[in-house]
Amino acid sequence: MTARLTSIHRFPVKSCRGAAVEVATVDPWGLAGDRRWMVVDDRGVVVTAREVNRLVLVAPEITAYGLRLTAPDLPALEVDLPDPGDQVPVEIWSSRLTAAAAGPEADAWFSKALGRAVRLVHLDDPMRRPTNIEFSERGDRVSFADGYPLLLATEASLGAVNDEVLASSPFDREPLPMTRFRPNVVVSGVEAWAEDDWRRIRIGDAVFRAVKGCDRCVLTTIDPDTAVREKEPIRSLARIRRWDGATWFGINLVPDTPGVTIRVGDDLEVLEAVPPGGGPIRPPR
Repeated sequence: MTARLTSIHRFPVKSCRGAAVEVATVDPWGLAGDRRWMVVDDRGVVVTAREVNRLVLVAPEITAYGLRLTAPDLPALEVDLPDPGDQVPVEIWSSRLTAAAAGPEADAWFSKALGRAVRLVHLDDPMRRPTNIEFSERGDRVSFADGYPLLLATEASLGAVNDEVLASSPFDREPLPMTRFRPNVVVSGVEAWAEDDWRRIRIGDAVFRAVKGCDRCVLTTIDPDTAVREKEPIRSLARIRRWDGATWFGINLVPDTPGVTIRVGDDLEVLEAVPPGGGPIRPPR
């Protein structure tokens, strides 16, 4: 079977609902439009669905002028791209930078949606945020994604996780959807966990470096349709995908050919790989 790109997902606002697209341009810092917006608290520190589960129920849509936001029990809100001259300090993990303030109307809407005081900001210039130099190159940049420009997952690896989830469940349940893991690109036609061994790949005409495995957090345990939290898939991943005290699913990618367009149905070619068996790319011990 040929390895192939089966879906592309873009998440305009960090931790909010994503949308599947058929075509996407690969920017140096990720897919065009992916995670360029972020919700922060009154100190400018990132707010994610890890601590405010209801963020996954907010559905942003990219428009010609900015965003259209919808959420349960709230009227839709159109948000214009903010003035890049109105910068505020923000903090996301170890990164400290500035972003453009979306304004009081957007802040009030998100605060009502989440039940706490928050602000919405836009990363007008993604060149402000470098990636972790331990796993990437000095010139690499990233949007408001956790650490790297794109996340790739494979259908076979999701199947392996679901085999474990369903086998260990004391009651009948549905398999977990790929949306639990929030990847940008999903690939079919490879064996489960083959992605651990990749170091350079090509999707269509776009070339990427595989720089680090993705250690997974409690965000994967939140149902994206209901915001209800459970123990899976972390419980099952801890049995079959545990290294160095963390659980792993998916690989982080850095683009080497920015500006190229990828499409659902594109072939995937592995350009460089290491021998299997070493597990995901992770910090040396």
